[in-house]
Amino acid sequence: MAKASKLIKPDRTRLIKLQVRRSERLSTHFQRVTVGGGSVEHFVPMGYDQWFRLFIPTTDDAALDRLPDKVSTIGYLKYLRINAEVRPVLRNYTVRAFRPEGPQGPELDIDFVLHGSAAEGTAGPGSAWAETCVEGDWIGIVDEGLVFDPSLGHDDLLLVADETGVPAVAAILESLPSDAQGLAVLEVEADDDVLDLAGPADVDVRWIVRGPDATPGVQALAAVEKLEVRETMHAFAVGESSLATGARRHLVGAGVPKERVNFCGFWRAGVAG
Repeated sequence: MAKASKLIKPDRTRLIKLQVRRSERLSTHFQRVTVGGGSVEHFVPMGYDQWFRLFIPTTDDAALDRLPDKVSTIGYLKYLRINAEVRPVLRNYTVRAFRPEGPQGPELDIDFVLHGSAAEGTAGPGSAWAETCVEGDWIGIVDEGLVFDPSLGHDDLLLVADETGVPAVAAILESLPSDAQGLAVLEVEADDDVLDLAGPADVDVRWIVRGPDATPGVQALAAVEKLEVRETMHAFAVGESSLATGARRHLVGAGVPKERVNFCGFWRAGVAG
């Protein structure tokens, strides 16, 4: 995870092993993978944009047993000591939804943004796994908590994201109280990536479809820069690094106290993920 505001950490972190239950293509660029079983009973839902470290086995599921319970400096060194040939891939994702009583017990939905092609070898490891995983495949997750701070209020919200942040914003919308008010600006690549999101009636969701050739995040940031800014805003900006940090810079410069802007750069354009 790139530069971010202060995080709200869970009370305890531990490695949780999960199995794929099912997988569903939502749109051109969104794939939903539902996981459960394993040690899912140790997952403690926090709602909002709860995110986690995802470990994807490459060749040997047994390598999951050697993973750390925390991805701190020491934990990360432990992860790196696993033989590179079998070391699980490490990426960050958001809990799109948690159901304590799914068809086969508690289960989590994880929405992946697809890019490239798994068949052609042009997809990143997370995208390729989401495209090709099957029921019974194992993963490991370590909970990392929230970027969004609910204590800052919900009366004047601004939620901003590119497609990599859409699952986080969608989960936040579903976690908000019914009287929440504000605006969500969501930028995606294709028309069918505009998803039907549930949320409070007074939070306006505005979608921007940038098309396949435009630079991600630029149009969402431009939309933010045109908005009326108020000191009372509680802002949340995530996605491509320039979008997240650019939105924060603009809002703070326009008078929003920096502690009221939750932000995180999930990725950087031009840098392989």
